[in-house]
Amino acid sequence: MKGAPLTLDFELDGQRYRAHPGRATSLAIPIAFGGDGVSAFGVPPPTATAVSGPGFVGALQLIPHCHGTHTECVGHLVDEPVSVDAVLRETPIPATLVSVATEPAAGHPEADPAIAAPDDRLVTAEALRRALGAASPFLRAVVIRTLPNRAEKLAARYDGARPPPYLTAAAATLLAGSGCEHVIVDLPSLDRMLDGGKLAAHRAFFGLPAGSRARAEATRGHCTITELAFIADEVGDGRYLLDLQLAPLASDAAPSRPLLIPVEPRPRGVPA
Repeated sequence: MKGAPLTLDFELDGQRYRAHPGRATSLAIPIAFGGDGVSAFGVPPPTATAVSGPGFVGALQLIPHCHGTHTECVGHLVDEPVSVDAVLRETPIPATLVSVATEPAAGHPEADPAIAAPDDRLVTAEALRRALGAASPFLRAVVIRTLPNRAEKLAARYDGARPPPYLTAAAATLLAGSGCEHVIVDLPSLDRMLDGGKLAAHRAFFGLPAGSRARAEATRGHCTITELAFIADEVGDGRYLLDLQLAPLASDAAPSRPLLIPVEPRPRGVPA
């Protein structure tokens, strides 16, 4: 016998809400070991090879930063080992989903002239400012769906020959200033894929000065970045709870499954 759908009532910033975990949507692109999945930075798709041993058969080869949806921490940029599994200790997280049209880099004041090509496409601070609107407690996590939103994102091969869109450093700074601690994008990287190692957007989001590789200098070392997600058009912009599920790997990045849980104002008359 099927039970009644689970609902979760919670209060945030003095307002009451109801969440519906049974209607959650996964934003993860599955890691495909048959050559059909997404990959980035020119890395071949992940493989699965049979390797036999006493009482064991099987082997997997994957790179979290390049294969499928993954979540990373400041350990991606610093010399000290930092595990994303140790950084992310709180879930679910109040979140906002926004759809943002990318803009051409040519002549744009936020484009970095040292790395940007004229035909690069940018997620800009101004576009995010318009999409996010007023300050909100649901900005603890921000999910960015770039437009146009094509199904090809599910199996794209990002090799750097034609760089996919990326965030400007100003856009990442805006996210950090808005109180966003966890950002999810449908891009292979917050930064331009080939940027000479600057990683300006990553550094702005983690509060890490340019050139620094010291964890102690990161003012936002508790934050996470999730890349290579996919947000279907059927999932509307707005407020959610984010259940950010990680594979328990002792690594600066791990495969992840972000779940967006629908949220609505708590119905009147419901007892506290």
